[in-house]
Amino acid sequence: MPLKEKSYIVTGSSRGIGAATAEMLLAQGAKVLGFSRTTGAIDHENYQHYKIDFNQTKTLEGELKDTIKTFADIDGIICSAGIGRFGGLEQFSFLQMQSIMNVNFLSQACLVRLLLPKLKQRGRSDIVFIGSEAALEGSKNGTMYCASKFALRGFAQALREECCKSGVRVSLINPGMVKTRFFDGLHFEPGDNEDNYIEAQDISECIKLILSMRPGTLLDEINLSPLKKVIKFNHGD
Repeated sequence: MPLKEKSYIVTGSSRGIGAATAEMLLAQGAKVLGFSRTTGAIDHENYQHYKIDFNQTKTLEGELKDTIKTFADIDGIICSAGIGRFGGLEQFSFLQMQSIMNVNFLSQACLVRLLLPKLKQRGRSDIVFIGSEAALEGSKNGTMYCASKFALRGFAQALREECCKSGVRVSLINPGMVKTRFFDGLHFEPGDNEDNYIEAQDISECIKLILSMRPGTLLDEINLSPLKKVIKFNHGD
């Protein structure tokens, strides 16, 4: 197994895509360092959880530095932490706008910046970002969410060029609607039929493929969609 005994950081590891990714890596024999605001339900001898709130950017760098300095070798980072808020721009407060950019983009960039020296020393390592179809085209009521995912996509593309000579591979997955708790509290969700949504395990399988490829090959960007895109609106909308 090519991932056996390797070590990966997974952000947003307590649920959804992050939890599915952590479980996939553990099943492959890897060690997982999970970063998330809540603990989650993963109980495995090779899983270590670290409580990190990616919205608290004033204290984030210090917390990450203190945490990272205890790590030995790191073979990769899977950045899957994220939040979704939608609505007309004038409906957002400045703090809400800042929160979306913090969690979906800025905190991920901060984590990668701090870990990049360790990753470059490995000679072969991976950074995988979980983007969104919202990074491909702007949409109504998606001003801030799209902006955060566009920023992440541009960051990934530039970082890929910056790091390729050092053996650090940078990949991006842009999924459509994934059937997770992401939609809790939102006024819409994917349709009920199994071809109306992506499952978190679909994305973890893409991540396994990315990490397992030979060192000289890179999957730079994957756009993942349900076979039939159906949106179900709730709360009378």
